[in-house]
Amino acid sequence: MTNDAIRPGHPWLDTNGERIQAHGGSLFYENGTFYWYGENKQHTTPGSGNWHWGVRAYSSADLYNWDDLGLILPPVLDDPSSPLHPAQKMDRPHIIFNELTGKYVCWLKLMGEGAHDTQASTVLTSDSLLGPYEIVRAGLTPLGMSAGDFDLVVDPATKKAYYFFEKVHTDLVVAELTDDYTDVTGVHSLHFPHPSPPFTREAPAHFERDGVHYLVTSGSTGYFPNFSEVASAPDYHGPWTVLGDPHPDDPSRTSFRSQISCVFKHPLKKDLYIALADRWLPQLPDAMPNVYDSVAAMAQGAARPEMTPEQAASMGAVMAAGRGENTAIADYVWLPIRFDAGVPRIDWHDEWRVEDFD
Repeated sequence: MTNDAIRPGHPWLDTNGERIQAHGGSLFYENGTFYWYGENKQHTTPGSGNWHWGVRAYSSADLYNWDDLGLILPPVLDDPSSPLHPAQKMDRPHIIFNELTGKYVCWLKLMGEGAHDTQASTVLTSDSLLGPYEIVRAGLTPLGMSAGDFDLVVDPATKKAYYFFEKVHTDLVVAELTDDYTDVTGVHSLHFPHPSPPFTREAPAHFERDGVHYLVTSGSTGYFPNFSEVASAPDYHGPWTVLGDPHPDDPSRTSFRSQISCVFKHPLKKDLYIALADRWLPQLPDAMPNVYDSVAAMAQGAARPEMTPEQAASMGAVMAAGRGENTAIADYVWLPIRFDAGVPRIDWHDEWRVEDFD
């Protein structure tokens, strides 16, 4: 079946009829082809012990129909200490191209086997976007910090690269990368300080429009959805001004039950920015309460918001196994961004087409 539109929240199949597995990832445009890469979650079923099954990539000419290109970073199964072993909990791959070295540079977030391990980064390079990749740094704690969700940005004019990452459960850090993009220089700034989850801002997604920098983040509630927050600044290092929730018409305040992983500027359209998001738990009902609000209320001494028996049963079933969420069936929510007096807004569309934009 050929797709002729993007249908947010619906199962998205590749041209082989299989679920697309490119979660927490990004789009890359090169030589007239779109590439979509991300976490392969096909084996992350409850009880499997698998956090991921490598990084998978797809190609497309129209953003609707995607050919499976296979694993560009396969899992390492015979070495439990390898950053690519499923038990090491790798996620959020981001790839940028370095014009100076001619290398594609991939950064990965690693949470490690233990619940209290320091989160670290692994950096790999390749001569091709599709690999093979070679590890050049492992166990990197940038600036001596435990590094969580992140985004990588290359300034189109200066080619300087920036690493936006969550200093786990505290600040969001903007760090400048070395000329080869494989390490931090030490120049950095701290933003959005918060005492703890769910208030901590994670999943940063940076984009720039008309000289203004924007940053979309989410709260920290695991795979459960919460409201996004967008901020703007005149420079990568800020100062950042919080503009609020970019989903003004979502009464549930759950970012349409999804979490944004990146914002992609369509290279062939004048002003089309696409928010790419994962709906990690599609089995949750539409009316599921915002977990962020529930935890925030309890932190302030308020009672937990009331749930119907059906809502409680659904949430309980998902949480019963601890980290037993079935992300193998996670869906995607891709939506265009409109700008209201310079403020990014994301509206719901049952379906939409790239051709509808100039």
